[in-house]
Amino acid sequence: MTTRRTFLRTAAALGTTTLLPYRLHAAGHSADSFETVNGMVTIHPVAHASFVMETPAGTVYVDPVGAATLYADLPPADFILITHEHGDHYNAETLAELAGEGTAIISNPAVYDMMPAALQGQTTAIANGETARAGEIGLEAIPAYNISEDRLNFHPQGRDNGYVVSVDGLRVYISGDTEDIPEMRALENIDVAFVCMNLPFTMDSDAAASAVSEFAPNYVYPYHYRGRDNGTQDPEDFAAALQSETEVKMGNWYS
Repeated sequence: MTTRRTFLRTAAALGTTTLLPYRLHAAGHSADSFETVNGMVTIHPVAHASFVMETPAGTVYVDPVGAATLYADLPPADFILITHEHGDHYNAETLAELAGEGTAIISNPAVYDMMPAALQGQTTAIANGETARAGEIGLEAIPAYNISEDRLNFHPQGRDNGYVVSVDGLRVYISGDTEDIPEMRALENIDVAFVCMNLPFTMDSDAAASAVSEFAPNYVYPYHYRGRDNGTQDPEDFAAALQSETEVKMGNWYS
């Protein structure tokens, strides 16, 4: 597989950075802002698994799907992260509309392989355990997979990514689609986490709460919580089941 090396790949794991004290404040109806040493990181939930992070180092789109008009009021994407190939996380037509000439895309290898050539030219693929830099933003690809026997076909181990995004000392974990896996529980020094929960594709709210209680981020957004049939999970149930001091942020995912 050949990729255009938009990013400087590093072999070592991302270093842990001590975060200076920061405060959380509302920045509009569906946005929260986190202060870092160089400015604010503002998070805009868009829908289901799609959100945007405005950072001092550039604007990051995560799994953007749906109509491009959903993003019309947001800054253009400097970087786009894709976790995996399912239609609620990856859509080539949406990407083509949102990715400007200077936009750099990061995906897992499986998504890179299915992209049209034009998008491949803007994309760097990183696999589980690999790291990269997107300008001043650090990236680590975290495994995301199923462990329940009846769900293994949805997200096989080794194919899909979660990410830890590091910007100005703020460490943000994006789960993608995964169950309660050891790699999630082993995360350290996470400031903000986005954790999925829906059946039959990922995990229920109790499993998500158990995992989050162990790695104990400062803040967590339950997201990606509507599933098939009766698979919808209640983010309030998730919040009630947490056994840590993590503060739960309720994004406006399904308005």
